[in-house]
Amino acid sequence: MAGVSIHKVEKRFGQVRVIHGIDVEIEDGAFVVLVGPSGCGKSTLLRLIAGLEDVTGGSIRIGGQEVNDMAPKDRDIAMVFQNYGLYPHMTVAQNMGFALKLSGVDKAEIASRVDNAAGILNLDALLDRYPRQLSGGQRQRVAMGRAIVRNPQVFLFDEPLSNLDAKLRVQMRAEIKQLHQRLKVTTVYVTHDQIEAMTMADIIVVMHDGVVKQAGAPLELYDRPTNLFVAGFIGSPAMNFLDATVTGGELALPDGQRLGVPEGATLAEGQVVRVGIRPEDLVMSDAGLQVQVAVVEPTGAEILIGAQLDDAPFTVVLRQRHALAPGQTITVAPMPGRVHLFDPKTEERLN
Repeated sequence: MAGVSIHKVEKRFGQVRVIHGIDVEIEDGAFVVLVGPSGCGKSTLLRLIAGLEDVTGGSIRIGGQEVNDMAPKDRDIAMVFQNYGLYPHMTVAQNMGFALKLSGVDKAEIASRVDNAAGILNLDALLDRYPRQLSGGQRQRVAMGRAIVRNPQVFLFDEPLSNLDAKLRVQMRAEIKQLHQRLKVTTVYVTHDQIEAMTMADIIVVMHDGVVKQAGAPLELYDRPTNLFVAGFIGSPAMNFLDATVTGGELALPDGQRLGVPEGATLAEGQVVRVGIRPEDLVMSDAGLQVQVAVVEPTGAEILIGAQLDDAPFTVVLRQRHALAPGQTITVAPMPGRVHLFDPKTEERLN
């Protein structure tokens, strides 16, 4: 196993700069997820680590050794792609052991490693089948087995669950996390799904437009996003944002409604702020914000309410059951300590 050090890494395609001097330290044995919207540079960064793209500037080290000019096959990494990439004319066992065969590993060692990986991934009964005889989840496990048999220093996953249905994605998320806990191999995982990132990662690296917006533990990013982008990206449904002005020690909204200033926030009279409130941090109350219900979506465990506040969309998630109807006006209040404040100009956190 080995850590991965990314220092001031840049990547250009011609005159287009897609990675802007990124610094990321991945500790030995960590499970790190690169997450962000399409086009943010996360897959490009993964390909730079793998050696599938050349670094324009900066350095990448694996296990303390710079790999900028090292061929992918010499980096001691194994990659799992969104497309399983299995050979249709080979059995599961042959697919899993093919890279070892090309490397000249003897048959007995290949069989031993394939059997070991099959045991880890519950593929023992499928070793003689062909890819066409497997489900999507089974094929992805075979692709993972092909990576495991190589005993790499680093696993790289590039959106491996995107081709699976929702129920199977949840199952495979748990399987990949359990696999990491068992093997303890440094893992870099790319996804655009922030729920995947939250549930799987030790550390999440949120990217946008080729830069790192914030890196930290999942709940750290959820509880204390350092900027508006991370606040809006992490969490589902997305955080509500309101513009407010500090007036008489309160936060005055454009429609005249007011909120208390969060404890510990140092604000000046007349200062304009952007208020962030997560939908799940709101509760029904006698005093707070009055919103008009537009849509009620019961999910069983929760009620998702699409509402309007001063003609702007406002989302509320309630865990208690209430008889609500479109057009009804309700009063909701944020839980104590759950209001986030940001500077609308710099987009940085204030409290």
